[in-house]
Amino acid sequence: MATVSVSTNKKAIIQRFDRETLYGYLNPGTFLQATGVELLNLSGNLLLAPYSEIRMVSFVREFEAPDPGERRLFTTRPKTPGLWVRMRFRDNEQMDGLLANNLLLLDPYGFSVTPPDPSSNSQRIFVPKQALKEFQVLAVVGSPQRRMAPPRVKPAAKEQMGLFEQP
Repeated sequence: MATVSVSTNKKAIIQRFDRETLYGYLNPGTFLQATGVELLNLSGNLLLAPYSEIRMVSFVREFEAPDPGERRLFTTRPKTPGLWVRMRFRDNEQMDGLLANNLLLLDPYGFSVTPPDPSSNSQRIFVPKQALKEFQVLAVVGSPQRRMAPPRVKPAAKEQMGLFEQP
């Protein structure tokens, strides 16, 4: 079986709880290490940020400071299929996201979600499990499972005299 490797590094911002924000590039296939997130910073140094310090890792379009006014919760039920989740961080802030409804995509170190604001700079967000105080599934959106209706039974035909029958 051949493995597929990702050769493109993605722009990312690592927000930490008590320290400065880190800007750099991540390899989507290998950035999650056993002890933390591996980041190539803008100076060309390879850093390992421990999971215990990380609030979230945002895969971004541009290197901009995180917008404090960015929408963190869905205002209506999302339309995209997946699990609508609400995360409460250690600092008691909340954020919604859409998690893929596929158990094979779950990671032992945290959760990769699509943020609620599609027009924001963040395209995808990784949240380490250590950053969370609570993780709640609010809804399953676009579930392929459908309720099976009971089979339709034809009503019994009324006794009708046949056209060629003798009375």
